[in-house]
Amino acid sequence: MPATANMDADLQPRRKGRPRTAETAAPSLVEILNLVRTEKATTRQELERESELGRAVVADRLGTLTELGLVDESELGTATGGRAPRLVQFSAHRGSLLVATLDQTALGVGLADLGGKLKMEHHEAADLTQPVSALLDRLITLFRWIVEMQPDAGELWGISISVPGVVTDSGESFFQNATPPVLPGWESFPLVEKLVESFDVPVWLRSSVETMTMGEFHSGAGVGHRAMLFVKVGKRIGAGLVSDGHLFRGAQGAVGLIGSVPVSAGERHGTLETMAGSEAIIREGRQQAERGLSPILAEHLRRGGEITAVEVAQAAHMGDAGAIDILSQSGRMIGQVVATLANMLNPELIVLSGSIAQSNDILLAAAREAIYGASHPLVSRDLQIIRSQMGSSSGLVGAAIVATESLFSPAVLRDWIMAGRPQAHPQFEALRGRLETQTAAVAAVMPPPKA
Repeated sequence: MPATANMDADLQPRRKGRPRTAETAAPSLVEILNLVRTEKATTRQELERESELGRAVVADRLGTLTELGLVDESELGTATGGRAPRLVQFSAHRGSLLVATLDQTALGVGLADLGGKLKMEHHEAADLTQPVSALLDRLITLFRWIVEMQPDAGELWGISISVPGVVTDSGESFFQNATPPVLPGWESFPLVEKLVESFDVPVWLRSSVETMTMGEFHSGAGVGHRAMLFVKVGKRIGAGLVSDGHLFRGAQGAVGLIGSVPVSAGERHGTLETMAGSEAIIREGRQQAERGLSPILAEHLRRGGEITAVEVAQAAHMGDAGAIDILSQSGRMIGQVVATLANMLNPELIVLSGSIAQSNDILLAAAREAIYGASHPLVSRDLQIIRSQMGSSSGLVGAAIVATESLFSPAVLRDWIMAGRPQAHPQFEALRGRLETQTAAVAAVMPPPKA
């Protein structure tokens, strides 16, 4: 061919074909991976139809995702008249997530795969009033123990922690790049930074109500529903909302703070937490016992026992009139507030959680009666009101879901997918570099060790 012909050919526009660079390939890789991960497409034919990408492009992207260990095509589907298609499945075992729940009196830890499924979990008593450094030491010890117990769990990709406080959304990065002051002492202690330095992975923090809501929706009572209202009853009372399958976080993440809503019972007035939370139940139980209005609690107090919310629930279960009245009143006040939310949000399902709601039918029954009684007929017609099906596991599962939804959101995923691991994301690499610089600066001014 003459040289002029070659030059003319070079000037011709390229034919449309598969992208040749990482920058152009990433969007289609992200789309295909998330179609597979969410099971919206399970075969190559379904991927071509859902993505509207050509057969060659789908095949090329699946080859890349297979090399990265993110998808698997080793299993065959069911034949429908011809050759059985190969199933395209998400490799949830490619990575793992360390998860934890921090409560006022308990600590839970676990290890989950990239589908949010728990591989292992452990719960123990804890005291959040202890120094943050002691809490961090215990958390790191338990995390390392779990990793050792699950050697085949896959590379660690992140840490997600549920905390008893509101975690606002700064919008600066897809993970937590600094420790927020959600608990006393956290404002001056770099807990998140220490975890990043110890495990070299992104860290997420989210409120316990949000993680429990996510866990219940994805793996508990919420499965099969699109709109769910989750209510946690304890020292604090909070609510989480799932609408159209997604957690609603509001402008800054401060959603569902119903414990601050004013309520009244007779001549008594206060907030929902101070009137119906676990501390109110304990206070009322002690008063009923001292006045002789609760025989079982009075006897328990006479023997030197401590009045707790669980003791009140047990007394009510045994038929103690005073204890029954306490839980019924608490349930009615909670139900009245939740009914207002139900009329605004029209959920299919309301889930009550917390040790008292879990262990006793009286509070649940009173709340259910108040909700149905104060809800519009269209709202209450098909509304289900039940207790949590997951208990203490919901927060751990929800913490894992928080991490996976962040990692695999298209805006985040396209910045690390070509590397095959989220630690390659530019935002995390920047955080790692900043922490290394800070560590080096501190080391440079440290005095030499004593001889």
